[in-house]
Amino acid sequence: MVVVERSTFSDDRGFFAETYRAAAFASFGLPQAFRQDAHSRSGQGVLRGLHYQRSPMAQGKFVWVATGRILDVAVDLRRSAATFGRWVSLELAADNRLGLYIPPGFAHGFYTLSDLADVMYKLTQEYSPSHEGGIVWNDPDVGIAWPVTHPTVSARDAAFPRLRDADPAF
Repeated sequence: MVVVERSTFSDDRGFFAETYRAAAFASFGLPQAFRQDAHSRSGQGVLRGLHYQRSPMAQGKFVWVATGRILDVAVDLRRSAATFGRWVSLELAADNRLGLYIPPGFAHGFYTLSDLADVMYKLTQEYSPSHEGGIVWNDPDVGIAWPVTHPTVSARDAAFPRLRDADPAF
């Protein structure tokens, strides 16, 4: 994964921020072509994830926050990797203007830290319901240090299997 600090130009009127620039992504060896953009809005205490798509529709995601703050989390699902099952997290916020590129082979989720958060995604593959999967957000084998024990989670996300019972096929 790569943390991306977006270029921002501020003055007394406010700011202008570049949310994506192909040349900057190319300099880090990241994709320059995305196939879908998405936007989610969540209230405080909402946890979304942990989601992924299986091959051949596995998605790389560039995630950033337009409004509010989230704890963004990614879990390595690549069984052949030394980091399989390990997670990383980063606070993404409208104020810190950081973005995170999460490559294919990782599950993604986030927890909303502010009253409201607008999360923006650039995706390397289009959403495919027949390729979607997930692992449960509180899998004790993964052990993510979420800042909450009882978040608001969808029924679908709560029913995802543990990593040891999932078949991400990466």
